[in-house]
Amino acid sequence: MMQIIKPLYKALMFITLVLTTNLYSDEPVEEIVVKGKVLYSDQVTALKTPTAIINVPQSLSIVTDEEIRKQGIRELGDIVRYTPGVNTSQGEGHRDSVVFRGVRSTADFYQDGARDDVQYYRSLYNVDQVEVLRGPNALLFGRGGTGGIINRVSKKAQIGETFGSFDIGADDFGAFDFAADYNTTTGDNTALRINIHSDQLENHRDSYDGDRTGFNPTLRIQMSEATTLDLSYEYVDHERFIDRGIPTLNGKPYEPLKDVVFGTSAVNYQTAEADIFRATMTTDYSETSKGIFSVTSSEFEKLYQNLYAQRYDAADNTANTVRVDGYKDPTERENLIVSANLVNELQIGNTTHTILFGAELIDTDNKNERYDSYFSTTGTDREVFNIPSSMSGTLDISTNSAGVATVLDFTSDLNRRTASEIEVTSVYFQDQIELSDNLLVLLGGRLDQFDITVDDVKAGTSQSREDDEFSPRAGVIFKPQENVSLYYSYSESFLPRSGEQYKKLTASAAALDPDVYESSEIGVNWDITPDLSLRASYFDSEQTIATRDESGEGAEIVGLQVDGIELEVKGQVSDQLYVSFGYSDMDGETSSGGEPREIPENTMSLWTTYQVNDKFGYGLGVTRQGESNISNNKPGLVLPDYTRVDFAAFYDVSDDLTIRLNVENITDEVYFPHSHSTHQASVGEEVNARLSITRRF
Repeated sequence: MMQIIKPLYKALMFITLVLTTNLYSDEPVEEIVVKGKVLYSDQVTALKTPTAIINVPQSLSIVTDEEIRKQGIRELGDIVRYTPGVNTSQGEGHRDSVVFRGVRSTADFYQDGARDDVQYYRSLYNVDQVEVLRGPNALLFGRGGTGGIINRVSKKAQIGETFGSFDIGADDFGAFDFAADYNTTTGDNTALRINIHSDQLENHRDSYDGDRTGFNPTLRIQMSEATTLDLSYEYVDHERFIDRGIPTLNGKPYEPLKDVVFGTSAVNYQTAEADIFRATMTTDYSETSKGIFSVTSSEFEKLYQNLYAQRYDAADNTANTVRVDGYKDPTERENLIVSANLVNELQIGNTTHTILFGAELIDTDNKNERYDSYFSTTGTDREVFNIPSSMSGTLDISTNSAGVATVLDFTSDLNRRTASEIEVTSVYFQDQIELSDNLLVLLGGRLDQFDITVDDVKAGTSQSREDDEFSPRAGVIFKPQENVSLYYSYSESFLPRSGEQYKKLTASAAALDPDVYESSEIGVNWDITPDLSLRASYFDSEQTIATRDESGEGAEIVGLQVDGIELEVKGQVSDQLYVSFGYSDMDGETSSGGEPREIPENTMSLWTTYQVNDKFGYGLGVTRQGESNISNNKPGLVLPDYTRVDFAAFYDVSDDLTIRLNVENITDEVYFPHSHSTHQASVGEEVNARLSITRRF
């Protein structure tokens, strides 16, 4: 691998030097670091080039660390709830799972622009801001990103500064959380920053608990006036109960079962342990050019095991029983990601070009097993049990519905065992051309060579596939005035046949091309004031699926089609009033002409904070999600619409001490935010108050 990396890096550095010593303008590349108004793209995240949001031909939303604190946000799902165009999926109760414009994903997550595709719940203790980009994003992020991506921007050490803070919180479910952040200068040209957190998890569901710990020291070294090196190590240790939700009846989640958990604390659990190393070197070659080289190396050990309701048998009113199924799924993954990006601004004639040239190498080894549950009474992975007569608590799985004792194990029935090797080589180019003060054009493309081999250890077979995919991106931005932009964009992305988690590749799948996603978008960005902005867009996306026709030859069909509108108004209306409003309305159609799953009729969110005086303020949040299908092509099987109201209050005891109160679901609405499948609808949280303290020093 290093034999490839070294000459590639040298070649990229040479190209940059050529560009910077020949064609360049007298104006410097703008260094944009204002939170919430721009992406941290000059630090190798998100768009990778320093770009103000008003000049981005794409829908996106940014949530800063201060917004995370004020809204009492504890996980990515809380951010998604207040973001237009995206909604959450259940993720089988053990992972982040987001639906980007109708496309469910468990892998389109990034940290500082580097792929973070393992299935787990990501903590926010070391995050400066979270960026949600919508629409296909293959040019910048490669395969996947078919509906959008989420990028977390990490906190980094700051040279010449000493500061710190800690946060402590507890809620009336019994959950407790602690996080600390400390930055210190360790020399004239070095600084160390340490972030740690520890959470004890509880919620409204019986048997639910968990612990998660994170430790993330970062070191910054100013190697010269032009070169900075950021080093980071993160240790992750998570364990939690898995809750797969409740069954449906007559096409909807059966509300009388809202207090029943269809699993046990001994069986339903998830563990994740990870070591993640990151290194980023940034070099300013001149006032108009920059080179960035980064390496990410990670090792994950992940396991989840669970039972869930597979069939509910109360429809005939003769028995209150449920059939359960389950499995155990351990995964080991090692990732090495190496990327190099060159950003250069140059003047050609009367036009200004901001050019991005980059390359990325990814080497992934993935080992996965799946053991089906095995009941001694049936000799299969399924058994029928009585639902508790109290309609609350967990199932008794020691005795089946016929009163016969049964024994459950997860070691007798091996469903699959695979070992996957993935190598990806990518090169990409993008040119943002300022033709005049009013007209900008964005052109670019990415070529990915995706090579995968999956060994089916159980079957003793192996399948390989190599894909060479080109993903174009284009956009036009017209600015009738400095604070308004109108744009049109087109972009593509693809998803290989191995899926987003590389767990299997059959012979028939290996013979087919990847799915391709295309999206067109028109929109407007309007900075109403320097502190208040409006973003609105209409998009139309389409999936093309490679299949076999009746003759056995290859064919293509149109898969999922989704179109819709998104609106976001965000910022300070006045010195006292802050508003964040989001709305989306989407329609979709599957390849068979039916209605797709997990696309709400509409979503709406509103969060406002009002600063009463220098010390006290309060906030109010409302989220509404329209009715959505639980499964594809089954319009009679739905999650009902719901409205949830949240409240916050915060008081600055002093300049360095703040007390916050966050109350979720203050009306105690019974709601079902998402479902993995027919009989696995999640039960939304009951009213819950959390008190937290932030101390800065």
